[in-house]
Amino acid sequence: MPKTPIPANDRERLDALLSYQILDTPSDSDFDDITKLASEICKTPISLITLLDTNRQWFKSKVGVEASETDRDSSLCAHAILTPFENLIVENALEDERFSENPFVRDGLIGSYAGVPLVTPEGFALGALCVIDHNPRKLDAFQVSALEKLAGQVTKLLELHKINLRLA
Repeated sequence: MPKTPIPANDRERLDALLSYQILDTPSDSDFDDITKLASEICKTPISLITLLDTNRQWFKSKVGVEASETDRDSSLCAHAILTPFENLIVENALEDERFSENPFVRDGLIGSYAGVPLVTPEGFALGALCVIDHNPRKLDAFQVSALEKLAGQVTKLLELHKINLRLA
């Protein structure tokens, strides 16, 4: 499997991520409600709020998976952060040359993927809100729009978390 490309501004992006002091924090019902809604609206068995640090993709919230993180190179969200202001929609991961050799795709865990980058006010993509289906499929316009709005709410929660840290 080829290594995932790294954003040109990754050092600054990582500094921005660390400023939120959110990595490895306990689960939070506000974030969990968003992943549940994303999964319900998009009718997918998996929904994640991911944050990408140097070597891993950590799940702030998750529906449909037991793991709390994966390595960055096997992360589709690592591709989503390459273009912070564009969604990454993969209707058939097996047919996409970027992902066909991904172990999660080969093993049938990921058939389709839709991710919306979580972008800071400064323009850094920290991770993504994503939904995953085991089978290839297409989201409709309403589902994509809802996913974008929910990702915006995740970003606002991250900003609120950062403000609360400063006030503490």
